[in-house]
Amino acid sequence: MSDLFTTLKEKLHNNDRKIVLPEASDERVIEAAGKLSEEGVVTPVLIGNADEVKQKAEQLNVNVDNCQIVDPENYDKFDDMVNAFVERRKGKATEEKARTVLKDENYFGTMLVYMNEADGLVSGAAHSTADTVRPALQIIKTKEGIKKTSGVFIMVRDDEKYVFADCAINIAPNSEDLAEIAVESAQTAKLFDIDPRVAMLSFSTKGSAKSEETEKVENAIQLAKEKNADLVVDGEFQFDAAFVSSVAKKKAPDSPIQGDANTFIFPSLEAGNIGYKIAQRLGNFDAVGPILQGLNQPVNDLSRGCSADDVYKLSIITAAQSIG
Repeated sequence: MSDLFTTLKEKLHNNDRKIVLPEASDERVIEAAGKLSEEGVVTPVLIGNADEVKQKAEQLNVNVDNCQIVDPENYDKFDDMVNAFVERRKGKATEEKARTVLKDENYFGTMLVYMNEADGLVSGAAHSTADTVRPALQIIKTKEGIKKTSGVFIMVRDDEKYVFADCAINIAPNSEDLAEIAVESAQTAKLFDIDPRVAMLSFSTKGSAKSEETEKVENAIQLAKEKNADLVVDGEFQFDAAFVSSVAKKKAPDSPIQGDANTFIFPSLEAGNIGYKIAQRLGNFDAVGPILQGLNQPVNDLSRGCSADDVYKLSIITAAQSIG
């Protein structure tokens, strides 16, 4: 795990990345911000009243002198932010409503990213996933050609690294969704120095069973290849056919993937969520994420049960996403 973050920190060297941490009243967030600023890898942007944030940090014996603290109540560019928000929402928000909405730390922090006052945002220590993702979808929005954001986990055990998707967002993805998730997950894999070999998973391997579910995955493979002709992607695979070379030789002898897949696309959220938790709990893998992908600028969601270390790590990942 340390090697993973050593690599990411090297990518961030000499890149002054600012990451918004809207939940500055949370002690885990303050502890993480102190560590990030002390190391000089990322400049944390804490949202809140400066005196209150500094007082809280002092109580925790955390130095936040190198953090940027921004208070929505007296932000000198607030009028510009209101105008930008109204324009971005295209008639869905009046100026009056914008002035109220932008006092919310997640909306305010997301607007800082949208206005290029910061490079990414990490929230969710004290907010639901919806509270973090909704402003991102309304303001930052998905990249051109991408219809939906998705959530991946990087599964790490010693020197092993794998990508599991979608384990966080899309409950019942269709073929187009799965193709998007495959292409975006391959890009995320590269961020972590994984040369993506993408396996589209199912309960069937290469037509061993036929159903609407397997046909959905088959169609997704073709769509993914159309989106990125250079992508190494195949399926549909049962997990063992994608991961064990001896099984691949029997079940999928003509596939370009011969038990060497490292990026796994699950056919539904329930499969992905169950799969990553089994690997985490029975296989002793560390699950890093969820990392949101498909957005124009990076926003990532923490678990409300997160630790200060989780905030620290996801901030580094978010900063790395911002430089590609």
